[in-house]
Amino acid sequence: MNRPEVHQASVRDVAFGERVKIVEPCNLYGCKLGDDCFVGPFTEIQKGVIVGARTRVQSHAFVCELVTIGEDCFIGHGVMFVNDTFSSGGPARGRKELWRETVIGNRVSIGSNATIMPVRIVDDVVIGAGSVVTKDITTPGTYAGNPARRLLTSQ
Repeated sequence: MNRPEVHQASVRDVAFGERVKIVEPCNLYGCKLGDDCFVGPFTEIQKGVIVGARTRVQSHAFVCELVTIGEDCFIGHGVMFVNDTFSSGGPARGRKELWRETVIGNRVSIGSNATIMPVRIVDDVVIGAGSVVTKDITTPGTYAGNPARRLLTSQ
């Protein structure tokens, strides 16, 4: 009988700020977490990711390489970040030169089960639960849908 190659979830090579809280099991490696961050269980934060101070990453989130998240952000349950746009017609299959970066500003809240493609999002944005962000967000406000669009508020 064949035996699989088994990898354990772990926390390794992480630069922690002060008063960081993580709930295991989680898989954090080669990333940087600022002061007072929180990371929920069943979360993966990959190599090179930077998470700003006082940011909360809730359970079951996936934060892939090439993502930077600002300060005072909220990343909801099950949020998925994507760095491979399938620009060659299929998966990059490890060809990192095909990957793209995501930069999230400060005070950005991303609702549960949102998907964030490689984009830039300015400060002071709310992304609704289940939304799919496919383009840069350059104006503060509330965005929702697939693809995510700015919601107009009546006053």
